[in-house]
Amino acid sequence: MIQNPKEMIFKRRGVTGAYWVLLVAVMIVSSAATYYLAPGRQAETVVTTTTPVSKTASPTTVSTNATASLNLTTTTTSGASTTIAANASLLGLNPVTIYRHASPSVVTVEGVQTNATGSVTILGSGFVTDLQGAYYVITNYHVVQDMVSPTVTFSNGEAYPASVVGTDPYVDLAVVSVEAPPSEFHPLQIGNSSQLVVGEPVVAIGNPFGLSGSMTFGIISQLGRTISESLAGNFAIADVIQLSAPINPGNSGGPLLNADGMVFGITTAIVSGSQGVGFAIPSNVITRELRTLVATGHYTLHSLIGILGTDMTYQLAQLQGTNVTFGVLIENVTAGGPADNAGLRGGSQTTEVQGSPYITGGDIIVALNGTKTVDLDSLSSYLQERTVPGQTLVVQIIRSGQTETVDLVLGTRPPAPSS
Repeated sequence: MIQNPKEMIFKRRGVTGAYWVLLVAVMIVSSAATYYLAPGRQAETVVTTTTPVSKTASPTTVSTNATASLNLTTTTTSGASTTIAANASLLGLNPVTIYRHASPSVVTVEGVQTNATGSVTILGSGFVTDLQGAYYVITNYHVVQDMVSPTVTFSNGEAYPASVVGTDPYVDLAVVSVEAPPSEFHPLQIGNSSQLVVGEPVVAIGNPFGLSGSMTFGIISQLGRTISESLAGNFAIADVIQLSAPINPGNSGGPLLNADGMVFGITTAIVSGSQGVGFAIPSNVITRELRTLVATGHYTLHSLIGILGTDMTYQLAQLQGTNVTFGVLIENVTAGGPADNAGLRGGSQTTEVQGSPYITGGDIIVALNGTKTVDLDSLSSYLQERTVPGQTLVVQIIRSGQTETVDLVLGTRPPAPSS
């Protein structure tokens, strides 16, 4: 299961060497987590959704003796001793202010999941939002999947019974209702994730290893990624945000916040064995689906193109007899699907390239509605963010070395196998 990037790392000129030594040390220690695997033809990107942490799990204790070298100032808030860095602003982002504003909105989602070996108590993260005056908690689908007797615990320690009102495994999203008084709810504002830029500073708040209300720093490393999640069947989760953040069990479902304290993502997964490669579901998914999930419990407007393809490479271009090294090579077309009905063609022969088999000879998709298709990531992200079932796409392809255009009417994905 996925867990949110809880520990995000920031770099800035002018900060003392000792500061970065400690940050690097914390990154290395905190990056020892459980991760998911993203299917790939080669041993390229191994992506894992971090499993919600078992309540019995405990973090490794790390010495904090090095804090004396960081020029820290100790203050007291509500009787509790708190240590705050003298230089609390990083690249225009003030983590102290953001935390004070957002932390009351972050909750712990807890419940029991049963598997072949018995029952285990699962802890994940979530955050409060509102819809027309009604309050809900947003979290990951993999946190609440098959969860029995869920509860939500707020930052003040007050816990209440909860129920799952809507889920979408295709984007790893769940909406939870909580039987709590209105005074417990402090909704966060949802931002427009299409406005994010690479390099933008962000913070994440969640509950790694059950350590509630933990915050970390990071930046946006890249946009428009795809990750594969078993809960979504053979479909990729598209238009995903990549972060420079270690992720630990228990962080799944927590908010990714920008410098204004607005939610721009739901932290969700990391690359196995990596340091600082995490992923978050974009906030536009919440905006697009929340109303429908609350009203019907499901979301069914995911577009279907009906192909199995692979990223083009220089080697594949040579085999295809073209100088086009970008785009998506169609290996198979689903019989009776949208691509088949539009006349798109899959490959006809199996060829080994650098030790991996490919089905070559098919069409190469190079643009959708005039937008360049660089690879499967960009194709999937375009479909996720900019299309709906029934929409007609103008698909530009390379066939037998020639450029052609094909009109394709998008279909609708079948229900997710885990829904």
